Amino acid sequence: MMKLLYDFLPIVLFFAAYKVAGIFVATAVAIAAALGQVGWSWFRHRHVENMHLVSAGLIAVLGGITLALHDKTFIMWKPSLVYLLFAGVFAATQLFGERPLIERLLSSQLRMPRRQWRRLGWAWLAFFLVCGIANGAMVHYYGRAEAALRSAAPQAEAAAINDLQCARDFTGEAAPLCREAAAREALWVDFKLFGLIALTLLFVVAQALWLARHAEATTENGDEEEPTCSTRS
Repeated sequence: MMKLLYDFLPIVLFFAAYKVAGIFVATAVAIAAALGQVGWSWFRHRHVENMHLVSAGLIAVLGGITLALHDKTFIMWKPSLVYLLFAGVFAATQLFGERPLIERLLSSQLRMPRRQWRRLGWAWLAFFLVCGIANGAMVHYYGRAEAALRSAAPQAEAAAINDLQCARDFTGEAAPLCREAAAREALWVDFKLFGLIALTLLFVVAQALWLARHAEATTENGDEEEPTCSTRS
């Protein structure tokens, strides 16, 4: 559980900063948190997990573009890019690798037949795809509201569309459309934290139950350990 919270730390800080100061301040906070997470892992362990490196790199690039262009589209698509990238890596090792990636990661802790490792690899692939597509659906849901707002207020500046200060920048027909866009933006932020964490927890629990039936734990020297099974991921 603590590792899960640590993995989601940039998202938690993004959520908190968004509620206080909006999406652009939240983006800057998330960039700092992700880079700080990488630096802390290297300082403590002289090692950084690949997922943290990839996520930090993408949030630095896409978050930097978001801040430079004052356009939140880039940061909103970042979770989908991360999940789909890892889905692609898993797909490559499932289809073309001698051993599935998940077996390479966990074989020192668990013993299973190759066919079971491949089934677990496909499960991870499906999980990443579901998360990536779900985030994309939420971004698209927001995008439809933003498109309606742009259509109703074609004279509005790009900064007003991105900031969504509805009472200040929009009147008439555009005002309720702005409030709808702001509500959908907030819904995406809520999903980015609570939705993705919920999906991750459900998958971790399902994986633990499946491993309890199919896997055998190993000791440090590779021997089987009885009677318990390790489900650590």
